[in-house]
Amino acid sequence: MSQPNSSTPWPRWSWDASSHPDPVTVTVTVTVTVTVTVTVTVTGSVALVRESVMQDQPSGAGKVTADQLRRGAYLYVRQSSLKQVVNNTESTQRQYALRGRAIALGWGEGQITVIDTDQGQSGASAAGRDGFQLLVSEVSLGRAGIVLGLEVSRLARNNTDWHRLLEICAMTGTLILDEDGLYDPRSFNDRLVLGLKGTMSEAELHLLKARLRGGQLSKARRGELKQCLPIGYVHDPLDRIVKDPDAAVRGAVERVFTLFAASGSARQVVIAFAADQLSFPARIRTGAHKGELVWGPLKHWRVLNMLHNPCYAGAFVYGRKRSGRTPEGKTTLSDVPREQWTALIEDHHEGYLSFEQWEDNGRLLLSNATGRGEGSKAGPPREGPALLQGLVICGKCGRRMTVGYRLHRGELLPDYRCMTHAIQDGARICERLPGKALDAAVARLVLGALTPLAIDAALKVTDQLTARAAEADQLRASHVKRAQHHADLARRRYLAVDPDNRLVADALEADWNRALREVTEAKDTYERAKSEAAPLEAAVRDRLGTLAADVHRLWADADTPMRERKRIARLLITDVTLTRTDQITAQIRLSAGQHHTLNLPMPLAGGKVWKTPAATVDLIDQLLEDHTHREIAAILNARGHASGKGQPFTALLVRNIRDVYHLTHRYDRLRARGLLSFTEYADAIGVSETTVKIWRRTGLIHGIAYNDKNCYLFHPPGPDHPAPEVAQGIRLSDRIAAQQAALSAESRRSAV
Repeated sequence: MSQPNSSTPWPRWSWDASSHPDPVTVTVTVTVTVTVTVTVTVTGSVALVRESVMQDQPSGAGKVTADQLRRGAYLYVRQSSLKQVVNNTESTQRQYALRGRAIALGWGEGQITVIDTDQGQSGASAAGRDGFQLLVSEVSLGRAGIVLGLEVSRLARNNTDWHRLLEICAMTGTLILDEDGLYDPRSFNDRLVLGLKGTMSEAELHLLKARLRGGQLSKARRGELKQCLPIGYVHDPLDRIVKDPDAAVRGAVERVFTLFAASGSARQVVIAFAADQLSFPARIRTGAHKGELVWGPLKHWRVLNMLHNPCYAGAFVYGRKRSGRTPEGKTTLSDVPREQWTALIEDHHEGYLSFEQWEDNGRLLLSNATGRGEGSKAGPPREGPALLQGLVICGKCGRRMTVGYRLHRGELLPDYRCMTHAIQDGARICERLPGKALDAAVARLVLGALTPLAIDAALKVTDQLTARAAEADQLRASHVKRAQHHADLARRRYLAVDPDNRLVADALEADWNRALREVTEAKDTYERAKSEAAPLEAAVRDRLGTLAADVHRLWADADTPMRERKRIARLLITDVTLTRTDQITAQIRLSAGQHHTLNLPMPLAGGKVWKTPAATVDLIDQLLEDHTHREIAAILNARGHASGKGQPFTALLVRNIRDVYHLTHRYDRLRARGLLSFTEYADAIGVSETTVKIWRRTGLIHGIAYNDKNCYLFHPPGPDHPAPEVAQGIRLSDRIAAQQAALSAESRRSAV
């Protein structure tokens, strides 16, 4: 039989007439565009040997098995970017056209699953490609009979992901089809070809990236690379960097740099914008509205980005950031030191400030971040005295609170502050609470949780748990015995069966093997649970009993770093929520699930800390009845009282306290009791004031001092007061002697 003269090849056949003497009628059906039936009658023996298949039958059709045809066919469609999806439509159509190849190999239309959820995703990694991960899971579950992709690079451009897919396909017997042919990963030759294709695909991606990267670096070193510009700059028709033609945008950017030059603080810039109710522009970077201008509140992070960006100083910069990937496949950016930047070209375009001003701003920001004042710099690095650093949550807004330090009388005191809203939006600080008293209260709680009584309670609880574990151990042991009993029964049944009855013997042997596996699993579970629930050894229990004393001694040791105290606290405390009303409420959540609430009084602020105690003020009020300021100061010091600043009392301090608290003057107190002044006493007797002073000085009359300057008041004259007419003409010494003699005589009469 000869082949017709046609562009479409016909099947070729050969005959061997030596085998069959009888005539044979052969019917051959060839399908091209129509069905043609050819009947050939040959006299003699015919041996039919087919040498080729029709051209439209897929290459490698003999690799497809009935088991694979019962499973599904998965067509994976991917383009690396959304731009390719929109513009390179021919590639997408070619990928979808592979459905016909699957149908030609024997899969039905309903068996074909198209996975095209990774459109616009790079094939450099499996991270973020949900469609590829779905494909791998379906293959690993044995649901896929064939995986179709236009080429290897559509499935993966990473050898790790590609060979993992090949390994899973080989284990599940899944075929792989691309534009070149059909491959069975279980076959060495096919596996070798697929591995080479994967290597070439990864190398192709590397070469493409290297070419693009080389062109970028070359243009960047010349300052001609077109980059995404910060707000305030745009590209003109010649791709040159110019200031934004919008005057409002330029004014907002200039105001940021003006305010920072005046205040020296990025946060003050945000506060000024918020106080003036000013908005700040921004451009949308992605999406359908890419490039559009929007206005909103100025954020702190945006101010920092502007101050750190040398583009605003008229410089062209490339290589300030270095990109990387996390194990989850997320892209990260890290700062690169200035000396490692790829390009830095000064005076490249018009700037909003000079390059020297930009450098000064950077140094000022660095000094602001170093610390707040000399007091903060004096503290040990990373070991501040704040015990609850990183554990405090604001009870007002729920955000994490930060720590600030202030120097007070040579002591570094912590303050817990909720600063997120204040920093980002320029608003007031959400909450600020002093931390010294709070840290002391929490420290007492932590140490109290580690007392010997608490350790004993923990041991008792441990004993109860051990008893419960023993009960569970008995249950697991009974389960092992039951499984062993079933295995023994299965063994006896197997040994009792007639060996010639192989059908029954095989079934009983399978039951015996299954029972033995159950025994093994039960024993493994029992041993594992027993080891995990082992009771505390005696040495461990003794060590646990001495733990409380060790922790207290470690905490009180002055040489213990604050870092170690914080670690001890974090072993017990999960977080602390602070709420400020007329007092400080601290809700402490422990790691064991317990909760404690502490109510602390608000510490006195400012001069209130130095106020004299109320009890001392009351005592001064009482002493003013009978003592002067100097006498009161001596009495207070003798009784151990001190001022609000911890200093000893003086007459001046007592007088100030009397005036501040509006205590009644001693003079007014004595006058209210009816005492007379010098003039009033002299008028009552009929002598001069000088005579009264002499009488008081010589002891004829008794005066009561109302201050420390020899100022006196006198009781009204009684019947025994000195008589002026008697005293006239008698020497003062004689009058004093006569008065003393009269007093002695009166004393003797009283004694009798």
